[in-house]
Amino acid sequence: MVPAADRHSNKQTHKLRMARLSFCTSLILVCAKLVLAIISGSVSIFSEALHSGADLFASGVSYFSVRFSNTPPDSRHPYGHGKVESLSALFESVLIFVGAALVLAGAITRFKHPHVPHVTGLRAGMGLMAVSCIVNIVLSVALKRTARRDRSPAMDADAQHLAADAFTSAGVFAGLIMIRLTGWGWWDPTIGCVVATGMIVTGAKLFRDAVQPLMDSRLPEADEARILDVLNHDERVLGYHKLRTRWSGPMREADVHVQIEDMVTLLDAHTLTEELEDKIRSSLPGIHISIHIEPFHAEMRHQREALAEANLEKSSSGNTERKKR
Repeated sequence: MVPAADRHSNKQTHKLRMARLSFCTSLILVCAKLVLAIISGSVSIFSEALHSGADLFASGVSYFSVRFSNTPPDSRHPYGHGKVESLSALFESVLIFVGAALVLAGAITRFKHPHVPHVTGLRAGMGLMAVSCIVNIVLSVALKRTARRDRSPAMDADAQHLAADAFTSAGVFAGLIMIRLTGWGWWDPTIGCVVATGMIVTGAKLFRDAVQPLMDSRLPEADEARILDVLNHDERVLGYHKLRTRWSGPMREADVHVQIEDMVTLLDAHTLTEELEDKIRSSLPGIHISIHIEPFHAEMRHQREALAEANLEKSSSGNTERKKR
């Protein structure tokens, strides 16, 4: 059986390897697209070059955020650095919006100035777009698997970048075919606008997904159900409440108040806590779980007294209002 520390190390090595592969691939594609865009004068190919440029920058950000997010907690960051991946994804979404704006500006300029020479080098453009589409699909699928396995927002953002790039490459490929078949140059800025629209949609989704962990959004219901399942199947647990869960980058965090018999010794309560936390971590690998133990009957009595006091204050307030009237 592979020790947990070794499994964690292997995961991080794989994440970094995939991030480096994404960066190198994006670098090659963006250079090729820029050269071809300059030679051909195509707005659509230029838009793809910008899109790939955003992917390149995003891949670099993803790589460094993955490295930084896995550094151990320190005195200033006792909960670790996991949220840097969400910040990375948020920054990548902004890059997509900027790229889309540049593409739209280029397309509008081409519409306003139809005398600009028509696209040349169509065969080279179609070949490059086909290669770009295939490479990005393969790499996006690989990154998506890594992101799901390691619950990495940065890797997921990178995968979405590449998936969007594959889609837009296919669109540019189709547009270049139409230009070749019809000779109508307006296909070029039209495809550029379509590419920009797709980039905006991708950026909006990425922005939404990146903001959720930063807002401490709760874990999925299925994850919370696993925690509750562990508590429900232990006879020593008489009740529980105040379950709170959240994301912190690729890490899950949760805390809950668990109620047990009043006369249980401190040692037995500690043992129960350790056992429950181990079971929850086994069900949800990588989760940071904290359990607060409470005496069941004393807590029930406290809640009844608090409720009675609240009702008394409410009744007293109501009587005061009636006297004023």
